[in-house]
Amino acid sequence: MMVVRPVRPADLPALERLAGTASPSLTNLPAHRDRLEERIARSRHSFSREVDFPGDELYTFVLEDLERGEVVGTATIRAEAGAREAYYTYRQETLIHASQQLNVRREVQTLALSHEVSETTQLCALSIEPRYRGTSAESLLRRARLMFIAQYPERFAEVLAMAFPGYLDEQGESPFWNSVGRHFFVRDYHEINYLAGVRSKSFIAEVMPQFPLYLALLTPQARAAIGREHPDHESAMAEMLAEGFLRSRHVDIFDAGPVIKGERDRLASFRRAAWHPVRVRPAHVLPDAEPAMIANQRLGEFRCVVARYALSPTGQLMLSSEHAELLGVEEGRAVLVAPLALAADEAELGYDEGEL
Repeated sequence: MMVVRPVRPADLPALERLAGTASPSLTNLPAHRDRLEERIARSRHSFSREVDFPGDELYTFVLEDLERGEVVGTATIRAEAGAREAYYTYRQETLIHASQQLNVRREVQTLALSHEVSETTQLCALSIEPRYRGTSAESLLRRARLMFIAQYPERFAEVLAMAFPGYLDEQGESPFWNSVGRHFFVRDYHEINYLAGVRSKSFIAEVMPQFPLYLALLTPQARAAIGREHPDHESAMAEMLAEGFLRSRHVDIFDAGPVIKGERDRLASFRRAAWHPVRVRPAHVLPDAEPAMIANQRLGEFRCVVARYALSPTGQLMLSSEHAELLGVEEGRAVLVAPLALAADEAELGYDEGEL
């Protein structure tokens, strides 16, 4: 049985392991003990404080395999991406170069340094043990954060964002970084990625060029990497696009990985979520039903599990005593439920990208 819950101090060794095995290494989940301890402390403080609007809160969750008694995954919500310091991206733009005298009109693609994503809520720092990748456990970990946001909307922005790791070549090098960033930092991609995770990112504005980058001046390999996610994250990208996120004009400043955005009220998990009172029944008498994510209403003791979406004729959610105990709910208490599977036509229910 799998459960998503808030991180605890005792989870530090597991977070260290997950940070060290993330593929590729994540800027926002550095394999650095002091930073991870700070992350746990910030998360516990965020869960315990009264919040009326998003700020510098950080909510870190873990995925626990109860049968193995181990933490096997972690994921985080950053309430406001730029609450402490600006969250920088490159924004893809088109410039028009024209001359009436020469009868020339050219559209030129550029990248401009931006911090527009700073005002969004960021879903980040997801890492899971390899044996669970591509399973329902990974979907639970990734989307349980949406179940939490749905219950406490005042704590988060109306637009959610996710930055995916960018494309790396067969040697583990970033073509985009080698064509752009290396000229200003004289450091390889993995070193700068690690430094960005353990130190302040103010050096980005201090050193990176402030003028637009003309894509025509980059290497073909760098241009091809812009907006392309790392192969290990292609299935995660597909799931989030089915959820209702859209590819935005923004890409990561280090490896040009894609940044996706979604208005939270238009995401599938929000639109299809429903509250149901609990009815506890023995597991062997529960009817067959599609699996669903089920979350309790306890802020600091948040729990989200996968169980059958089995409803009684009166609209009660029928749960086994094991699941009810795990969620910490008694009969008659309400839980939030959303289907685990995303319908094949969910993406068709999206919306125009506009200024995302």
